Amino acid sequence: MIISNQKRLAADILSRREGRTVGIHRIWVNPDYLDDVTNAVQKDDVRQLIDDGIIKAKPLVGNSRSRARKAESQKAKGRRKGHGSRKGTSNARNPKKHRWMKTIRAQRRTLKEMRSDDIITASQYRHFYRKAKGGSYRSVAHLKSNIQLEGIEIGGEA
Repeated sequence: MIISNQKRLAADILSRREGRTVGIHRIWVNPDYLDDVTNAVQKDDVRQLIDDGIIKAKPLVGNSRSRARKAESQKAKGRRKGHGSRKGTSNARNPKKHRWMKTIRAQRRTLKEMRSDDIITASQYRHFYRKAKGGSYRSVAHLKSNIQLEGIEIGGEA
């Protein structure tokens, strides 16, 4: 029994009813009523079969995003970053310039706070600022230890 014409007519009718395209591969025909479907030649006949529930449109099938969401949440936690997951070089993934900007901004922020809190004078601030710019300090902790070596007392350590 060839019912390709009936499926095409049903797809056209159901597309108008759903408001979006229904392809012929989404058309389901009740196998118990194949004779009735074969005899349905006109659009009205097919429309009647749809109303009777003999011909239906299968639901749309999509791809589940649950695995993608799980992977995304793991990446947010810092997982899945091993050698097998990497594409770019270490410099492409975390550029030297960005690393430098992160450290120098933290150091300059610390120096400004020290100057505003009168821990260091303006001339001392300028001295340490220039040294920080030259890359003398690895981190804020290194900067503070060097300031203490100069004989300047930094409060806050218990």
